[in-house]
Amino acid sequence: MKTTIKSFVVALLLIAGTFANGFDVNRSGSQTFSFKDKMGRNQATFYSSTLLEDITGMSTDVWGNISFNVQDIENTLEGEVKISTASLKSGIDLRDEHIRSADWLNAEEYPEITFKIKDVTNLKEIDGSKIKVTVMGELTVHGVTRYIELEVALTYLEESEMTKMRLPGDLLGVRAKFNIKLSDFGVQHIVLGKRVSDEIEITVNIVGSNKI
Repeated sequence: MKTTIKSFVVALLLIAGTFANGFDVNRSGSQTFSFKDKMGRNQATFYSSTLLEDITGMSTDVWGNISFNVQDIENTLEGEVKISTASLKSGIDLRDEHIRSADWLNAEEYPEITFKIKDVTNLKEIDGSKIKVTVMGELTVHGVTRYIELEVALTYLEESEMTKMRLPGDLLGVRAKFNIKLSDFGVQHIVLGKRVSDEIEITVNIVGSNKI
């Protein structure tokens, strides 16, 4: 009897340990999700605030791939997400031209903003299909690469009639919010820190599919 109880407890601990490192869903093994959405529903937004002017903008030209083993996120999560520099819009055409110009982000020479995953820690399960992790990686803006850390929420949605309305296949939702300083990425301008804040808040809200 004691042996049976002990075996049962060990089995429960093994199951709990497995779910603690990944998603508790009806999937297993390696999965790769693509974030190229032809409908332009994936978004990266940016926000800058100063005493003179607040600037809010966004891009819907966001793409990339993320791969992981469903049961072992911390040790297997890898991938890269990209944003087209020229796609950044702030609601004012002239200001958008300035953002793309050589004086600011220089979209012609540096057409992409990229984030590449390098390490994952501090996995926390919110529920079976949603987890939060700390992701360390390389952010490249304006041709300069910096190592940054951000908190990311990942949601795994198994394919259903509801999810098919968005995209075919299983879906992965990714949400993150973090701040950067433009000066850390080689952006220098006379109005930086005055009319335009050096610190920019970036929010990413994207959904990818394992069937596209």
